[in-house]
Amino acid sequence: MLFVDEIKSALRYDPACRWWEVWLYHGLWAVWTHKLLHLLYICRAPIIPRLGSQIMRALTGIEIHPGAKIGRGVFIDHGSGVIIGETAEVGDNCLIYHGVTLGGTSTKRVKRHPTVGANTIIGCGAKIIGNIHIGHNCKIGANAIVLKDVPDNSTVVGMAARVILQNGEKVDNDWGTLPDPVEDTIVHLIHRIVTLEEKLKKFESK
Repeated sequence: MLFVDEIKSALRYDPACRWWEVWLYHGLWAVWTHKLLHLLYICRAPIIPRLGSQIMRALTGIEIHPGAKIGRGVFIDHGSGVIIGETAEVGDNCLIYHGVTLGGTSTKRVKRHPTVGANTIIGCGAKIIGNIHIGHNCKIGANAIVLKDVPDNSTVVGMAARVILQNGEKVDNDWGTLPDPVEDTIVHLIHRIVTLEEKLKKFESK
């Protein structure tokens, strides 16, 4: 039911929230307004959906394209700086903190924004970019940059984000295999030297 699911999420996710204070949470109003604008959008109503989303952006600091699909019980806490693109999908009972971007990577009219599974928490400042899938029950760390699919029940952190927990178990990361820009540069220079030496030998043999 409209209002009820989002209010329950606000009370569950925010220990500072009291039942009467939920009406002051601009993240809730942004989601509620979006649901109405989304209905108008899929009915191809002219102007109003986009205009309404821009008005809500000015009032709340939260920009949700009217084409985005937002599930039940989604709670945007604090909210300022949140951007959710046109083809993004957010599952039920997700928690989104301020500064989060669900952005696109294509200029074509295709599915270009992420799909976020149910019961996922996205930390402040996280950037989830492109047509990727974030599984159910995931936790995205603050300021993480996510460019690849994330499996269910995972915790990811970092730039670009890496999985550190999956199904409650720690995921081993082989740090020895991480790219080393200095090593890559040295290898490239050695290759260039070898190539130049071969060319020099050919030139001298003429």
